[in-house]
Amino acid sequence: MKKFFIYITVIISLIFLIPVLFTVQFKSLETINYEKIAEPLDATKYTYKEYGKIKVLNADTGIISEYDIDEYLLGVVSAEMPASYDIEALKAQAVVARTYTVYTIINNKNKHGDGVICTSSSCCQAWISKEDRLAKWDDSEKEQNWSKIEEAVNSTKGEVIKYNGQVIDAFFHSNSGGKTEIPANVWGGMDYPYLQVVETSGEDGYLQYSSEVCITKNEFESKMKNKYKDFSIDWNVAEPIKIVEHTDSGRIKTIKIGNKNLSGVEVRSIFELKSANFTCNIEDNKVKFSVKGYGHGVGLSQTGADSMAKNGANYNEIIKHFYTNVEIVSM
Repeated sequence: MKKFFIYITVIISLIFLIPVLFTVQFKSLETINYEKIAEPLDATKYTYKEYGKIKVLNADTGIISEYDIDEYLLGVVSAEMPASYDIEALKAQAVVARTYTVYTIINNKNKHGDGVICTSSSCCQAWISKEDRLAKWDDSEKEQNWSKIEEAVNSTKGEVIKYNGQVIDAFFHSNSGGKTEIPANVWGGMDYPYLQVVETSGEDGYLQYSSEVCITKNEFESKMKNKYKDFSIDWNVAEPIKIVEHTDSGRIKTIKIGNKNLSGVEVRSIFELKSANFTCNIEDNKVKFSVKGYGHGVGLSQTGADSMAKNGANYNEIIKHFYTNVEIVSM
């Protein structure tokens, strides 16, 4: 009889305890799942699955060093964009620079030996060490400026720009002169669907917007003959220098100078102009180039980005203005 009562007691206990145990287990799992869903994404905790490091050739010393990608980007952003620019412009620059870097890693052309990218702005993108960057700032602004650079890079950690699922070739420049340019008009070859002509207001408020180059006719001829030995020009004809065609962005596409037809990009190189968006006037014994913008004009305009940011645009809006139909995603 005692055994019977013990069995009955155990069975009744199990009947009540099992549902309780299952309920506790399910509640625990339910809580964990909801906690995971509710946890906010912190960009600064992002861990790179790939492309986390890069070998960089220092163009000045010839030394190749390996950096964590965001450590490297601190040097790029601080070299490429003034720390005085709006934080949203700096964030846009950080994402663009990261995208350019990852694109270069993926499409490594082995032009820097064991290095993947170099520190020359004329070849890849500019870079400066933290020590050298701080040395160029006044003591009163060092801490604040470096904090802005760190915020720009760390708050966008892992973010790159993609078009149709592929990392883009994220070109950028200083000042577009009001309109950006398509790559084919600068380097020839094919165009990229995400690099179109776009207008940007507010760039005329920056020093990079306008410049002049004024040289004598003799200097002008000398520079042309350094490039073309058979160059000749008759200054007495009606139009010794004639603009033949503009690009859709307003830059010089073709210009006739004496007996030569040249592209605006080539003229920019010969006469060291800041962009291919220029007019040319002959004044007595001199030739004057009046130039708008600074740089090749393709992709993000840095001054344009700052102008947009100062007018309330965030870095996502800035990037999507300069690159058409793209998305910003974490790698």
